[in-house]
Amino acid sequence: MTEQTQDDVKAAIREYWNNRAEEFDDDSQHGVHGDTQREAWLSVLRSWTGDPGKQVLDVGCGTGVISLLLAELGHDVTGVDFAPEMLEQARIKVERSDLSPTFQQADAENLPQQTDSYELVTARHLIWTLPAPERAIEEWQRVVRPDGQVVLIEGHWDFDETFEGYEDIHDDLPLYNGRPPEELAAFLREQGLETIEYEPLDDPDLWGQEPNYEKYLMVGTVSE
Repeated sequence: MTEQTQDDVKAAIREYWNNRAEEFDDDSQHGVHGDTQREAWLSVLRSWTGDPGKQVLDVGCGTGVISLLLAELGHDVTGVDFAPEMLEQARIKVERSDLSPTFQQADAENLPQQTDSYELVTARHLIWTLPAPERAIEEWQRVVRPDGQVVLIEGHWDFDETFEGYEDIHDDLPLYNGRPPEELAAFLREQGLETIEYEPLDDPDLWGQEPNYEKYLMVGTVSE
């Protein structure tokens, strides 16, 4: 894939998510709707992120759903996303809360953050959208301190129809459709992450309904 073609793919991806920004949280599988769903997510994130006070980078933060939950758990959170309209929704949420995550526009495959700046990187349903996911994992490891962690919320689906808006670019996305956890774990190991663990996310309380495809949380440790 030429550099120009990759730029075109990324431009299409940014346009797609910009167009979805205002209504993204309306879906219970994307936003947080009510205390039961919120507490379910806090419980999962608390068990995998550990003690409060960590420096966390939430990559592909979208409307800030995970960023705000992590901030509620007491972490110092920076969220980055490629789509400015998504970030605008995230900032609106912060203004309506007593939390203080910060947000900036950035490319998940080419982060502006300094090396060894964070103890934890998180990303939810992001890796399938990336033209160069191996480059992204390399970057995420770069910004995490040795022995820090990369926490991914991911899944695997095989829908008959291509997502509307992705018809012309899905073949350029190596992890489109997601991956079963065993395959994603192998991919992460190939990129240098260690001690891969994962947990199924099949509790309907997390999604506001029964999940319609396999979803899980996966953690890898950055080598020292």
